[in-house]
Amino acid sequence: MAALPYVSGERAVRAFQRAGWIKDRQHGSHLILIKKGSVVSLSVPQHRELAPGTLRSLIRSAGMSVDQFLDLL
Repeated sequence: MAALPYVSGERAVRAFQRAGWIKDRQHGSHLILIKKGSVVSLSVPQHRELAPGTLRSLIRSAGMSVDQFLDLL
């Protein structure tokens, strides 16, 4: 398993968008992403650096591996 780099919320959103997720709405400092055919939605905090556990949880919820996410960065 690859190590997670420090990633901002904005950069993480761009990577998820490359994987087919689209911006649905924003609630406070959290951007909500949805994907057609997916039951889950992703709530990405717009922080300067995402905590590694938060980022890993978002990647897992998106149904991706860490390596797939890193390729999209």
